[in-house]
Amino acid sequence: MAQKTTALRPIITLESTAGTRYRYVTRKNRRTTPDRMRIRKYDPIVRRHIEFVETR
Repeated sequence: MAQKTTALRPIITLESTAGTRYRYVTRKNRRTTPDRMRIRKYDPIVRRHIEFVETR
């Protein structure tokens, strides 16, 4: 049963689009968001909110 959960909610890496190479690690639900995620989060190097994109 644990394998089913990890297959449905994989661990992904979100990388900053500002070019700072700052990353967040999180999980996502494949059923609700099958495409690559794009989230606005805080980048401490630039010191403002930047769009982060899922990397594979």
